[in-house]
Amino acid sequence: MPSPRNPHTFARRLARWVLLCFALSLGVAIASPLTHPQAMELVCSSAESVKLLVTAPDGNTQVVSQMGDCPLCVTASAPPPAPVSPRVEPPPALSYALRSIPAAYTAYATAAPLPARGPPTSV
Repeated sequence: MPSPRNPHTFARRLARWVLLCFALSLGVAIASPLTHPQAMELVCSSAESVKLLVTAPDGNTQVVSQMGDCPLCVTASAPPPAPVSPRVEPPPALSYALRSIPAAYTAYATAAPLPARGPPTSV
């Protein structure tokens, strides 16, 4: 029988006890809806919000929470698109630097191919 004065066995026992308590509480949380079921329903209101209604087994309905944004109403209440500017913007200051030069294109197209990259020949 290990003594409680040994720190390694005490830490192991404490870790096992904590893990057991966590597993039991998780099991109770999972089994709770199975033992006491309640019907839940999301209702979209006209004020562009969603209400969560919980119906008890005896028929009583209670509003649990009210969320601000309804995903179905978002498109209906979207802001109008931004107005399009009718004026034409001037070209950037250095737009001439981006133009292609016909002489450079011709030189690229008619240039000799690059030399081959191979091992040197022995003499």
